[in-house]
Amino acid sequence: MNHLFDVYPLYDIEPVKAEGSYLWDKQGTRYTDLYGGHAVISVGHAHPYYVEKLTQQLRAISFYSNSVQIPLQEELAEKLGTLSGYPDYRLFLCNSGAEANENALKLASFHNGRTKVIAFTKSFHGRTAGAVAVTDNPSIVAPVNYKEHVTFLPFNDAAAAEAGITDEVCAVIVEGIQGVGGIQVCSDEFLQTLRRKCDETGAVLILDSVQCGYGRTGRFFSHQFSGIHPDLMTMAKGMGNGFPIGGVLIAPKFKASYGLLGTTFGGNHLACAAGVAVLDIMKEENLIENAARMGEYLMQGIREIGGYKELRGRGLMIGIEYDFPVKDLRNKLLFEHKLFTGVAGANTIRLLPSLALGQAEADAFLEALQVCLNVEVKGA
Repeated sequence: MNHLFDVYPLYDIEPVKAEGSYLWDKQGTRYTDLYGGHAVISVGHAHPYYVEKLTQQLRAISFYSNSVQIPLQEELAEKLGTLSGYPDYRLFLCNSGAEANENALKLASFHNGRTKVIAFTKSFHGRTAGAVAVTDNPSIVAPVNYKEHVTFLPFNDAAAAEAGITDEVCAVIVEGIQGVGGIQVCSDEFLQTLRRKCDETGAVLILDSVQCGYGRTGRFFSHQFSGIHPDLMTMAKGMGNGFPIGGVLIAPKFKASYGLLGTTFGGNHLACAAGVAVLDIMKEENLIENAARMGEYLMQGIREIGGYKELRGRGLMIGIEYDFPVKDLRNKLLFEHKLFTGVAGANTIRLLPSLALGQAEADAFLEALQVCLNVEVKGA
């Protein structure tokens, strides 16, 4: 009998082994992973360096609280600051994206003493109390989740942001590229307007980079295409390549004090070992550059196949919207062609593969997509 609280529709597939961009089920069938478990697998499954670093750490010490010296935290902060281009920002470590957003919102309110928050249509920031209140999905907001302090403005509407961000606003929270919302990319004008209005009003600009960050778009953070600098940046998913870890990068203007923020498991030895390993691999193997290159390769292939309504994204964060529900298409890709993909809404296929994706895996997807859509590749 199933004793789990039944909140996930499950495929009848049980992966038992993974390596690189591949999974094997208990029957030995191999699948190509173009989804990375919701953008979590950033450097590939079972990367030897990653496995070695976690194994070494597990044999030494796996956990102690934040009441002692944990030099791995400083190593992670230093390497993250250098690779991301934010060496003067400080790092608060936690366990998940929702938790990162909770702490960012709390820090913003501590900073300016305000309560009003601006979020945007189709947003997703997590399922905990503060994060779900700024998520544009009433079906997952429980009556106990206070949300009267939140105003939702139209996403990518610079004029609405211009009018809506006033000197009463505590924080503006936005995903650089909306993931659950369908791979909707913030325009440069929109992000630049948010930055300017926050500067004018004293509001705190929070960039939710949980899904679109960590090198996925071909820059470390997707907002870096627009040239802005947020006040707070939240991270998780690809940060630990499967080990639960999250974080907030915090601008120098924020004042720290003992007890201001806290966490039991955040920044533990194993989590930091995972985080450091991911950054080392990203740097050593030029995975941010690979994400940009392979993303363009996939996008070009998808354009040549055609048949879609709209193609959106950057790097290896890609949404393919069709004018029909994609459930059957996703199932064909999975069960007939052994390819894991995701969806965003009813009509959009979502691709979030490892940043180490190779051309062979990309070609396997493109060939399968062409067969499923029964569309000839034009000009190939």
